[in-house]
Amino acid sequence: MDQIEDLWPKHNEINYTFPGNEVMLKNLMVHLDQSPRCETRLKIAAALAKANGARLVGVFAQKSLAKQAGGISSWPPEEYVKASQESKKTFESAAQGLNAEWVDINRGSDSAVLALVSEKARYFDLVIMGQYEESGLNFVPAELVEEVLTNAGRPVLIIPYVGEFSGSFKHPLIAWNASSQAAHALNDALPLILNCDQAVVLAFDSSFDRAEASCKEVAVQLSCHGIKSKTEAMIIDDIGVMDMLLNNACDQGADLLVMGAHSHIGFPFISRGAGTRHILKTMVLPVLMSS
Repeated sequence: MDQIEDLWPKHNEINYTFPGNEVMLKNLMVHLDQSPRCETRLKIAAALAKANGARLVGVFAQKSLAKQAGGISSWPPEEYVKASQESKKTFESAAQGLNAEWVDINRGSDSAVLALVSEKARYFDLVIMGQYEESGLNFVPAELVEEVLTNAGRPVLIIPYVGEFSGSFKHPLIAWNASSQAAHALNDALPLILNCDQAVVLAFDSSFDRAEASCKEVAVQLSCHGIKSKTEAMIIDDIGVMDMLLNNACDQGADLLVMGAHSHIGFPFISRGAGTRHILKTMVLPVLMSS
């Protein structure tokens, strides 16, 4: 991996900041369920709402774990009602002093949860969700995050199921492959990284020259918003590019990964979205994804 920052020694010295170019988050949604990890993403969502003076909506949505008797069951079952009431209480406590609203989807089938959460997410600047833990007890369909990414048309901030994180991102890593999805993610991430110490732009391509040129363009875009950055180019010649990306994030001490979702990663024999699904399974830091 080669660092190419020195090839443009002046680009970080140019001040492209213009008055009134601030990008703000004003309407946030956080997905809620009764999983223990829910409190962590709620805390991050509340911190982001407070920092941006934003409205925060907590959307309680989970599948029912109650067994049906004879194929017929009443809705909502007692366990769902109890979990819903506890969610509302926890949300109201965390959102004190904020312009906040709690909503219950009040549907327990997998298909209803997938469809209704995706539909609700379309009305927000940012959606905060949790990583699916395959080895744990889950209260949502495994494909919920990917469904929202695919169908809501909104950026999603995914919080890992392990680790402690805040809503203040000082060392973001921007994964860039010059796709439209990466461009959406870069733009959607601006409100989260305006006050960062320094961003790392990691461009990957089958051509080093193209990756190198992309780094420069992204660095200028960030500079226009007053964001300092350093750049690196990486040639992708192996299907392990997503693992390389996560390893690089750890090496850089990144606290946020920004990337496009469901874009091709340069290998025609890898199905569209394979990289997205791999990151969603193996992520170890918050990830901002846009499609």
